[in-house]
Amino acid sequence: MGPDIVTESISIPLEGAIVVLEPLAERHRNGLWEAAASDPHVWDWMTVRAGDDRGLFDAWFGEAMRLARDGVEAPFATLEAAGRRPIGSTRYLNLRPEHRVVEIGWTWVGSSAWNTGANVEAKLLMLGHAFDVLRCRRVEFKTDARNERSRRALAAIPAEFEGVHRKDMLVRHGERRDSAWYSVIDDDWPRVRANLERRLARR
Repeated sequence: MGPDIVTESISIPLEGAIVVLEPLAERHRNGLWEAAASDPHVWDWMTVRAGDDRGLFDAWFGEAMRLARDGVEAPFATLEAAGRRPIGSTRYLNLRPEHRVVEIGWTWVGSSAWNTGANVEAKLLMLGHAFDVLRCRRVEFKTDARNERSRRALAAIPAEFEGVHRKDMLVRHGERRDSAWYSVIDDDWPRVRANLERRLARR
């Protein structure tokens, strides 16, 4: 992986049959706002409720764009493969090229895309890019320890549960968040890829 993790190679379009992940760009803003605002429950466990208010959304979007320009994170717009309608977003973050480690996070999709395979395929695309192109040794995930839906989805990858970091961060209004940590390592990747491909084939 080496230095490529913080250059353009980490942020390229990733195309699947259900979704396309495009590096976040201004052209995605309005479509993502529509997806973000479509169901307030999408943001129940996020650190900011960007779907509740256009100002909050624009602040979230602007910060994601800034982090991308600075090479700190690599955010994507998640689009329907058919029609290219924005349905959500995800990103690589906490880049540690010296250890060949990335995190996948800030993942959300509008509720209309739940149970469609969109999230499963997005994970397959991002894990494949991380392990097969960037040559990562480890991909990390974390979620609010109380977020059972997210934890079930991570276990179904399957990502390895590594424990709960207590008082890991402060979120909205200074609320304490305990974070559940998961990972997939390069040794796991062949088994994980086969499982994700089986799940998509059943659809």
